Amino acid sequence: MLRGLAGFERSWLRRDIPAGLSIAAVGLPSAIAYPAIAGLPPETGIYASIVAPIAYAIFGPSRLLIVGPDAATMTVLAAAMGVIIAAEPASSNLEPVAIASALALGVGVFCIAAKLLRVGVMASFLSRPILVGFFAGVSLSILVGQIGRFTGVKIESDGLIPPLVEILGKSASIHWPSLLFGLLMFALLWFVRAFQFRIPGPVLVVVVSVVFSAIFDFSGHGIAVVGDIPSGLPSLSLPAILAMPLDKIVLGSTAIFVVSFGAGIVTARSFGSRSGEEVDANQELIGLGAANIAPGLFGSFPVSMSDSRTAINLATGGVSQVAGLVSAATLVAALVFLQSALRILPIPALAAILASAAISLIDVHELRKIWRISRMEFVFSLIAMWGAISFGVLNGVIVAVAATLVYLLRKTMFPRDGLLGRIDGRHGFFDLARFPEARPVEEAAVFAIQGSVLFYNADYVRLRLSAVAKELVAGTKCFVLDASAITHIDSTGAAALDAVAKILEARNIIFAVADLSEEGRDILERAGVIKAIGPDNLFNGREEALRALTGRFGQAGNASASNER
Repeated sequence: MLRGLAGFERSWLRRDIPAGLSIAAVGLPSAIAYPAIAGLPPETGIYASIVAPIAYAIFGPSRLLIVGPDAATMTVLAAAMGVIIAAEPASSNLEPVAIASALALGVGVFCIAAKLLRVGVMASFLSRPILVGFFAGVSLSILVGQIGRFTGVKIESDGLIPPLVEILGKSASIHWPSLLFGLLMFALLWFVRAFQFRIPGPVLVVVVSVVFSAIFDFSGHGIAVVGDIPSGLPSLSLPAILAMPLDKIVLGSTAIFVVSFGAGIVTARSFGSRSGEEVDANQELIGLGAANIAPGLFGSFPVSMSDSRTAINLATGGVSQVAGLVSAATLVAALVFLQSALRILPIPALAAILASAAISLIDVHELRKIWRISRMEFVFSLIAMWGAISFGVLNGVIVAVAATLVYLLRKTMFPRDGLLGRIDGRHGFFDLARFPEARPVEEAAVFAIQGSVLFYNADYVRLRLSAVAKELVAGTKCFVLDASAITHIDSTGAAALDAVAKILEARNIIFAVADLSEEGRDILERAGVIKAIGPDNLFNGREEALRALTGRFGQAGNASASNER
């Protein structure tokens, strides 16, 4: 606890207080705007921006990370809430805020459970390319969701194309002053970004919008405004979770947890690399868990690590989590003293802020980089994007996870392998296919596999080894399997090696295994493979095997295959 405040010195206040004020200034517009994505009242975003940073300051490990509402997390939350509301009868009277709070508690519980099970490694489960693609799909969903707020027309269809078709059919109902003002505020945001104003764009949009709304009486001219916002502080309450469909609460919480923590840890590591702060994914689970449980207990929604707030904290010189506490205190003051100003904030201005945030989620530079580095990873980015667009955000999470699984299997299903030989005048062994000057070892064959031999690739490994074994030239005395880069073997993999051993036995060729791990040795021993090939044919290295089986050692050298092949 209090690791983000450890070693606090009073002199830090000169940097943490301005940083906290800046975080609040940038965070207030998004705190009001983001709840609209999930159909929640604007005050819930302010509540989340108050209690989540306080909880993280107490339980979080980082000095600099700031938690808060996040556009991508809100989109997944909206999808999860939609599933829960659709599953309940109209007479159930489930409040959207109560559902969001229950999901926040669920995300917090998942974070704590993941910490106890030490599965923080899950943070790396959604690869960067898949997250980039998924967020691009999410951003398009957010953009389409702003059509109604820009135009003042109620959009009833879901998806990507149907709302566009619907607004074309209802073009006569478009409230043009709302649309023009929303587009003007959107242009202002891009103008501020293009010319790098010192005042953050969302802050300027909120101030300008409120001033215009007060002067020209927007609500009296048909432009929708935020309306009444409670001026009091959030109160402690526990949502009626037992009255909700628990299976869908669990499913929704899982989806939000995967996306918010997966994306959040990418944010944490990105800023950690800039500040030199080490990021422990398992410890961050505690901080993020507390930061979600707190909003769940105070009538709000799930949060994640906020890249915009954290960037402001670093840019303004924040030193500790006191900056987050100052930000929370500032928002409390805004909630109490600026309630009358916030209530006349035009909805089209919020739509402009959300649309700008959505576009910022489309990382074109990163997509180009992925395309340049790996075409296959780019394809998986597109799959994740397509999943979020075509199947909805909630199902898009499943598609993204499935794409990750397929990607992992694809990378490990065909382990790198090859026959090894020697090069005159050089130490070690070299892949015959990569080095034309390499020559096979006389009277022996040395074959290396780099990767695990498990149930899903055991047949491939068996076929590769069998093909090589059947093509060995006459006079070959031994076949040495270099197992130094084989990390895991299961029972199916053991059966594959046993089949190869029988092929070699039929040709009177000794099957030897070099540099096998203790875990692999135990598996092969229990499977009877070691008995079949003979315990004496297990060696500590390739050179030892060749010396014992052929009497030929050749050039000495202990360089590993991973460095030479």
